[in-house]
Amino acid sequence: MTSFIEALPDWPTDDFATFGKVTVRKRSRMQQLVGRFLGRNWIRIPHVTHHDEVDVTEVEARRLAWNADHPAHRISPVIPMVKALALALAEHPQFAASLDASGEQLIEKHYAHVGVAVEVPAGLLVPVLRDCDTRPLPELATELAALAEKARTKGLPMTDMTGGCISLSSLGHIGGTGFTPIVNAPEVAIVGMTRVQMRATPGADGEVAWRKMLPLSLSYDHRVINGADAARFVITVGRHLAGLTFA
Repeated sequence: MTSFIEALPDWPTDDFATFGKVTVRKRSRMQQLVGRFLGRNWIRIPHVTHHDEVDVTEVEARRLAWNADHPAHRISPVIPMVKALALALAEHPQFAASLDASGEQLIEKHYAHVGVAVEVPAGLLVPVLRDCDTRPLPELATELAALAEKARTKGLPMTDMTGGCISLSSLGHIGGTGFTPIVNAPEVAIVGMTRVQMRATPGADGEVAWRKMLPLSLSYDHRVINGADAARFVITVGRHLAGLTFA
């Protein structure tokens, strides 16, 4: 890997000021560190991204009803996805595994910790929610809100950002229909979610029925996960989403 990097051409060093006005701004230490991690992960992990949509019509109805009844404890669309991912890991344990540094051993994890990307002024941090398969949705929502606030105001220690099995990155509050998230090593998979789309589908009596469909983008390490595994995993996530309750 080192020889491969060393063999690449030098980075271009154009003097952009010769073409017009420029501003030079030093990147923060966090931005530099996160950039190095992402560069390492992109180069060392053979990424594949599987795109699909899952039906969230019923779970969205239950979520909105919960929020109407509990205005002080609202639950975002991210939380049901965290729970569904954790439940799906039990049926697809390879998605919770990690390769060791040599790539020769696969470490299977018998817990369901989910990392959630949080936007902060200097970039992104990924706090980890523990034991998401056994905890109720309101509790997960409260903890994620506290971690996100801590990340934005004080920063997070590494103890809050390690130990994850799979990560989740959401752009649903902004838009988009799909993207290619970079796997957060040493995990082997990450899910990206975007804005819910309304889709026309055949109804029971032949009429047109409108359903809420959530676009998902699952990036995975092809050394551990195959395409068929990815397709089945997303189907399982959709099934768990449909069955979630908010009590």
